[in-house]
Amino acid sequence: MGIEVQVEGITKSFGRQRVWEDVSLTLPAGEISVMLGPSGTGKTVFLKSLIGLLKPESGRVMVDGVDMVNSRERDVFEARKKFGLMFQDGALFGSLSLFDNIAFPLREHTRKRESEIREIVLERMDMVGLIGAEGKLPGEISGGMRKRAGLARALVLDPEIILCDEPDSGLDPVRTAHISQLLVDLNAQIDATMLIVTHNIDIAETVPDNIGMLFRRNLVTFGPREVLLTSREAVVSQFLSGSTYGPIGMSEEKDAAALAAEQLNGDNGWQPREIVPQLEPSAGMPARQAVFRRRERVLGLMGQLPPAARDAIAASLARPGTAPAPATPTMPDTPVGPPPYPIHPPAPEADTVRMPEVPPSAVLPPVTWGREGEGQ
Repeated sequence: MGIEVQVEGITKSFGRQRVWEDVSLTLPAGEISVMLGPSGTGKTVFLKSLIGLLKPESGRVMVDGVDMVNSRERDVFEARKKFGLMFQDGALFGSLSLFDNIAFPLREHTRKRESEIREIVLERMDMVGLIGAEGKLPGEISGGMRKRAGLARALVLDPEIILCDEPDSGLDPVRTAHISQLLVDLNAQIDATMLIVTHNIDIAETVPDNIGMLFRRNLVTFGPREVLLTSREAVVSQFLSGSTYGPIGMSEEKDAAALAAEQLNGDNGWQPREIVPQLEPSAGMPARQAVFRRRERVLGLMGQLPPAARDAIAASLARPGTAPAPATPTMPDTPVGPPPYPIHPPAPEADTVRMPEVPPSAVLPPVTWGREGEGQ
């Protein structure tokens, strides 16, 4: 089973540009989580901070007892081996075949014999549907195949945590659907903790157990998927609907005057959304063990969730094929003791859009993934 990742109050800046501040969340062990947010909100920076490639100015990221922010570099390097990274563009070496690209981490970080490496590489290529393409170069295959090759390479060291940076980038809707199903199938097979950074609402609605969102240098929310998908928070509603109405503008956020003009119309832009069921593993795959762990965890959080999220969870647990839920889920007004995994619900509903007193941010400087092992 995967291991949990505890993020405690991390803050990251580039010079005077604050990316985000005081971000806290817990990625539950073995579950799939998604991080959403408009372009320029530091989602890729967040991934790189989890694995220790970037160092936040404050806070901690705890991975199996190692603080990826403050521990010795040797300890961080060892803990980094628990991660597998699926890069946004695949980050494949153009002069190497797919086989050699996928074998690269094994040759760099282990002393396995070539016969063992071949067995592992072919097994991972089979998992992502690339058997038969071992000798092809990255320039000879499609973008979707490069994504799958990057995912196979992320899997060769048997990671307990998998980070995926925009796995849908550059893919058409059909290939995006295939990638979504592949990620669910992999979770069913290896039970790893997974965090996916994406702009894609279809992925956010169908793949994860938990969803978070970054905006205006803050974590808007993080918790069970139903919390965000039923939220009436202005920025969440706008992002999910793809509307121009709301606080998100072309340069991340609109100014106060534009927001005030919108609010004079008396329409908050919110529309209830039907929560579609999560994807299930493909036929022949094992059941996702995370589903059963999550059920017990979320039922323990019911008293801390907004009413709409409670109703959505109760409805999902009542679907055919779902593990039986209590006839009336317990929803205490005051939770008893701290929850096993803290949630970060949206701020209370209000008639106006909340504008924190901070100067508008500029578009963040581009941050790109380097080749394997580089932290540029």
